[in-house]
Amino acid sequence: MHCMCCLGLSMVPPVDFASDAQQGDRIQSILQSLLSLQKPLRSQEPYAVLDQAFPFGPEPRTSTRILSGLAKRRALDLTLLVLSWHEMMMYELNSHHFSAAIDACAQTSAWTQALQLVRGMEHINVQSNTITVNAVVSACEKTGEWDKAVQLFGAITQRKLE
Repeated sequence: MHCMCCLGLSMVPPVDFASDAQQGDRIQSILQSLLSLQKPLRSQEPYAVLDQAFPFGPEPRTSTRILSGLAKRRALDLTLLVLSWHEMMMYELNSHHFSAAIDACAQTSAWTQALQLVRGMEHINVQSNTITVNAVVSACEKTGEWDKAVQLFGAITQRKLE
């Protein structure tokens, strides 16, 4: 793993117990650090920012806010890298994290990636929910892939009934 100075990245202060306002500022700082990375992304750059910002792992709520912030900015590649970092580091992933990532897919009309994320949820035993399904349907709808949306909805409904 490379240190931050070797990658030429700005330093993000380590996490501490902070007020909501301070936490919001901290999340904005992390988002700016991630969004300022050069394109095309070198795979270790976002990981270095996250490793330095969360030396002991992020709180699930903080992760959701970062993923949602990236999704709102249509930063799909970064959103998927942050999600993969969580999985690689064995940090908790929940339906809120996946919903935010799937929302990034919907924002960028990446319906195939949205479907892959839903399938990935199943593999790590994260239950899909209404928000997740709606985000996937939205991703499919934006590209006219209604048949995929209907198939997914049918499969999820069938599993919930079993």
